Amino acid sequence: MRIVVHGQQAFGKSVLDALVERGEDVIAVYCAPEKEGQRADPLKEAAMAHNLPIYQPRSYRKQEVQDEFSALNADLCVMAYVTKFVPEEVLNAPTHDTIQYHPSLLPKHRGPSSINWPIIQGSTKTGLTIFWPDNGLDTGPVLLQKEVDIADTDTLGSLYFNHLFPLGVEATLEAVDMVRAGTAPKIAQDE
Repeated sequence: MRIVVHGQQAFGKSVLDALVERGEDVIAVYCAPEKEGQRADPLKEAAMAHNLPIYQPRSYRKQEVQDEFSALNADLCVMAYVTKFVPEEVLNAPTHDTIQYHPSLLPKHRGPSSINWPIIQGSTKTGLTIFWPDNGLDTGPVLLQKEVDIADTDTLGSLYFNHLFPLGVEATLEAVDMVRAGTAPKIAQDE
């Protein structure tokens, strides 16, 4: 399967590294453009280390960006920590569409601060979702979910780096396998 990885930061880098290490055909990487004087994103650095083409559009709404993405002829786009809006014209361009990681059990805690709210609300469980994004904010159908316990001592950092981050990389790989096998469900979010 020809895969495009789209993301940023350490999570995007870890997903890219895991896909490459297991021999996936990653054909390109999309990440946010750097601001002047800023270091390159860890995902961009990993893409350079793997000698992969890198794209950094400022907006995905432009026709030339959508055409460029479509021309890659990807089978799947894997979104690993994406904060920019990506329209369905891009999301649906790959043969098997796009999957995305989100650090909560959707539909609960859509959008930013999705790790903070379960802690603030005193929840004992949270989790992550791999879903099929659409034009809404974290509203697409669910592919898979994984639960994690929240300890009394957990902070945003410990919950993310000790649980949601490593489990998210594993879940993303599992979701890629499900897409490849044709067994990836599209379950409507329970509003």
